Amino acid sequence: MIYLLRHGQTDYNRDGRLQGQTDSQLTSLGMAQVRAMAQVLLDQIDDLSGWRILASPLRRTRQSAAIVSQTLRLPVEIDPALIEVGCGAWENRMYADLRVEHPQAFAGREWVFGSPDGERFEDVDARVRPWLAALPPEGERKVIAVSHGIAGVLMRGAYLGLSREATMAQDTPQDAIFRLAGGAVDRLACAPVAA
Repeated sequence: MIYLLRHGQTDYNRDGRLQGQTDSQLTSLGMAQVRAMAQVLLDQIDDLSGWRILASPLRRTRQSAAIVSQTLRLPVEIDPALIEVGCGAWENRMYADLRVEHPQAFAGREWVFGSPDGERFEDVDARVRPWLAALPPEGERKVIAVSHGIAGVLMRGAYLGLSREATMAQDTPQDAIFRLAGGAVDRLACAPVAA
């Protein structure tokens, strides 16, 4: 089983700035969101023995994983395969400015792959598929993965065998956890939080 969560809200999320692989930090709302996700995990997992927390190396995921770790009393392992899509020269830019400058790229769901020097769908897919394949067999998996919006949708899409279009149509919440088990993906909602 895999419990997949996206980091909580960051200052970049709040301000409408594209992060990609840029480091940013959690806001107070983001920390509250992660505490709510950690509580869901605590309620879901009866026996924590053998469970692993794996996190992307970026600051926002390390901060989120540390909150989960504190709640579940499990160590955090950093895993580069869980890192977010790199958006090249578009990173640190305001979404509103990018939409004006590149309206064609922002016309579809794959705008995040539109930066001329950024990663493509295939690049992220080439990280998440081998990561999934290298995990223990389904019945032995005990993984809590702390990742990102785009990396997370590609992971769910790969797990379910979705088309590229269906993969990119998935949402990227910061207040829910996805359970990947038995060939299905279930969304587990968290309690509403305020900053």
